[in-house]
Amino acid sequence: MQALSDPPLDYRIAFDMAPVGLVLSRERLIVDCNQALLDMFCTTRAMLVGRSFEVLYPSTAEFERTGQRILTQLDSRGAYADERVMKRVGGARAGELFWCHVAGRALDARAPHAAGIWSFEDLSSRRQLKLELTPREREIAALLIDGLTSKLIGKRLQISPRTVDVYRARLMKKVGAASTPELVNKLLSA
Repeated sequence: MQALSDPPLDYRIAFDMAPVGLVLSRERLIVDCNQALLDMFCTTRAMLVGRSFEVLYPSTAEFERTGQRILTQLDSRGAYADERVMKRVGGARAGELFWCHVAGRALDARAPHAAGIWSFEDLSSRRQLKLELTPREREIAALLIDGLTSKLIGKRLQISPRTVDVYRARLMKKVGAASTPELVNKLLSA
């Protein structure tokens, strides 16, 4: 039973007090967000609300590719999740890249970007980003960490498995790995 001094529980309080960043979106524009998201990206409501999600990405190409991936990989309920590199927006940490788990749901699976709710969890305490990787290398690294094969990565990113192998070889050279399992371990510890 709720005590008289307790604030009333409603959806707005749940949204604002959630332990992860939350965003309501329309056509990939940020309609609303909670304080946890603002803290994670080191920014203010005025800097995000009404703006494109693109401001949270390391590059325009990564923003566009992620949008395409979401279109092709939503499940039948309109849900999607992945781990990706994002970019802090403001303050002393502006431009800092970090690993983030993003999960969300389109309100209509037939129109994935029309409206949705997305959660963001900062993974930087568990996964550091110390390597200088290109946007495509970051995408492939995230999918390798998830255990996908070259064929599955190629299908997901709409590139050939051979192209994935070329990127894997570059990643192995950058981190000094002799095998894919070693590469994944070094990526996780990097």
